[in-house]
Amino acid sequence: MKVKGVISEEKVTLPKVREVLLGVEAQRLAAEKEMSYEFRRSIEHANQVAKTSPEKSEALVEQLQKLEKMKPEIAFRIANIMPKTRDELRAIYAKERFTLVPEELESILEIVSSHF
Repeated sequence: MKVKGVISEEKVTLPKVREVLLGVEAQRLAAEKEMSYEFRRSIEHANQVAKTSPEKSEALVEQLQKLEKMKPEIAFRIANIMPKTRDELRAIYAKERFTLVPEELESILEIVSSHF
């Protein structure tokens, strides 16, 4: 299948991607169509990496975006990775021009832990 152009673009979390891929997989199985290697690997990766439900991950993104130093890209990255330690969270913020104080890191980690 060749893609000729992008119709629309939207940021989504990995649990949402997993949900969409599983829906497409169910349609293909019902129609008895063959699934490509790439598609099977995509489903396998989404199953391994997605750590929560789509609803919880989207609620997490919304709650994170209310914070002061939070960009939408970082909120989605945090929701996809679900960091458990300060070091994991600092790695996400490594490319930013600002650093977070320990209180801000702890508040983000508390928000993340409430959405597991």
